[in-house]
Amino acid sequence: PTFYIFAFATSEYQKIIILTTVLVIYLIILNGNLLIILLICLEPRLHTPMYFFLCNLSTLDILYVSTTLQLIYVCHTGDHVVSYSSCMVQMYFYLVFADTECLLLTSMAIDRYVAICFPLHYSLIMSKQVCVLLSFPAWFVSSINVSIVTFLVYNLTFFGLVEVKNFFCDLKALMNVSISDTTSSKTFIIIDSLFFGVIPSCSILASYVRIIYTVLKIKSSAERWKTFSSCSSHITIVVVYFSCAMSLYLSNSQEADVVLSLMFGTLVPMLNPLVYSLRNRDIIWAIRRRIHKNRTCFKK
Repeated sequence: PTFYIFAFATSEYQKIIILTTVLVIYLIILNGNLLIILLICLEPRLHTPMYFFLCNLSTLDILYVSTTLQLIYVCHTGDHVVSYSSCMVQMYFYLVFADTECLLLTSMAIDRYVAICFPLHYSLIMSKQVCVLLSFPAWFVSSINVSIVTFLVYNLTFFGLVEVKNFFCDLKALMNVSISDTTSSKTFIIIDSLFFGVIPSCSILASYVRIIYTVLKIKSSAERWKTFSSCSSHITIVVVYFSCAMSLYLSNSQEADVVLSLMFGTLVPMLNPLVYSLRNRDIIWAIRRRIHKNRTCFKK
């Protein structure tokens, strides 16, 4: 079978607008996250657990949004047809990156919990080995889990030219167009989604309950705000990520799925560099230091 990507019934003028908008968003995501990765690698001051996870998140966001570039290709060429193998590969990597981001955000919440609740033991607890142990399993577990999901979808039957009502090979869209009985597959995917959604969200919530409790014990209001503000960027990303994910999961409308998938695939990766650049003093300091260093070198 082959798949026909049919997300937007638009005129040529509207396609140009969509193409331009998505391309600009992709360039913002690409350049913003690359900037964060370079700053973290170049600046010794940023070689801390918090920025180790942020570097992972930025790398993940670049890979994540790159899997859905098919929308740009479709708008540019008008070729909506995708082969069966290409569709499976795209779905696999999209789900791997989405699941990994969920687990990575959980690891970042644990890092903030240790930093605020156990500041004197932070460097000892969050050693390089622990950081690797918190990040590597996120990629590994997600890969294994999505392999099972992909195997279930791979064994479904599709007939002829299948119309996929989304801008990429989305799991829900593929399940809806299969002519097989998808009851058992959908049951497994629901349980799997709850596992990857409920456990990480509860872990993040528990971490922030403990963080808030610790912050409230600080006598100085200025110190309370300074301490809690170190979590503001992470909280923003978490709220947007889980809001989009839950809305997409609970949606029963194919039209809404397209819009929510577009938001989920672009809004979160774009917010990451914007939030961490505009609301993070260390990142701003690193940018200014790099600019000053480059100007000094240029004058010489």
